[in-house]
Amino acid sequence: MYKILANTLFLGKDIHFLTDCHSTNDIALEAVRKKKVQEGSIFITNHQTQGKGQRGNSWEAKPGENLTFSLVLEPKFLDLSEQFYLNIAVSNAIRRCFQEYVPELQVKWPNDLVVEGFGKLGGILIENLVNSSGWEFAVVGIGLNINQREFASPQATSLAQVTGSQFPLEELVKLLVVHLEQAYISLKKGKIGLLKQEYLQHLYLADQWALYRVGEQELEGKIVGLAESGNLLVQLPSGKQQSFGIKEIAFPNF
Repeated sequence: MYKILANTLFLGKDIHFLTDCHSTNDIALEAVRKKKVQEGSIFITNHQTQGKGQRGNSWEAKPGENLTFSLVLEPKFLDLSEQFYLNIAVSNAIRRCFQEYVPELQVKWPNDLVVEGFGKLGGILIENLVNSSGWEFAVVGIGLNINQREFASPQATSLAQVTGSQFPLEELVKLLVVHLEQAYISLKKGKIGLLKQEYLQHLYLADQWALYRVGEQELEGKIVGLAESGNLLVQLPSGKQQSFGIKEIAFPNF
């Protein structure tokens, strides 16, 4: 179904199509450990039965209606302390790819794609392999709701729900992989500042006061930026800034 891509330099030159599987990330990680793949390899499936998100949540996707795939990358040019920049580059690439269809698409920290008033359109899960000298491989899992129109969760949406149109999955993959490669090359060239600026410009609830959940408590705050680690910086009503890691703060409505 999915052919080797001709309009990229290295992404998608090695494509592994699976009719169904438990998790493209798990299969890609196994292939990396066995040294059966190279940078740029893609694992894509029509039906992922045990997709997972950043917080360990399951990912709901009907067979043949959405995009579920994993990329194999070797970001050895980044220090392990800079790994969140890979997440920024991937998030930017997906938003750029779909902004033509959904101009209001935003990134919800750290790595969800959301449309205000509709819900979550997709997400990213990056899993790393490291050794004593640093970063060895990154497997970038991407799940995007495209043509599915019914969801068990009221927080989920799709490109079809938002636009009222259906989309050819194979053509979207080709377009998206081009954007992903361009963003990755920008990262490799050291354009970290520009990538971070773009990410912040399209960050859900940035510079807006909102109520968040921290543990069992509600917290009023305003997103004002990112720490070098990728932690979220939130300004409190007192004027003080507080830093939050990935599992330390929950957003309203999600």
